[in-house]
Amino acid sequence: MSSLLTVIHVLAAISLILVVLLQTGKGAGMGAAFGGSSDTFFGSRGPTSFLSKLTTGAAICFMLTSLLLTYVSSRSATISIVPAAPLRQGASTPAAPKPGPAPEKKPAKSTP
Repeated sequence: MSSLLTVIHVLAAISLILVVLLQTGKGAGMGAAFGGSSDTFFGSRGPTSFLSKLTTGAAICFMLTSLLLTYVSSRSATISIVPAAPLRQGASTPAAPKPGPAPEKKPAKSTP
């Protein structure tokens, strides 16, 4: 389930990137790379309505797969590396470490 959602999510991301790059902007961008006569390919209304609907669909698909992947990953079972062994009666509190030897203090140097 998770791998299928991941594949759909990646495809939606790639298609969203491509559709946004195909749209004509203020500087004409990638839309001008296919020639000025490509406007008639999308119909008499022009490419803006078709590409904007395609962008909206890809964005909705991307957002839904993002939410579903988050939900699936949060619901997955976590595996502990610590075995579920019961504690012994005396082992409930850790033992205090033994004090080590005190560090030696060096005499301070006096300046003449």
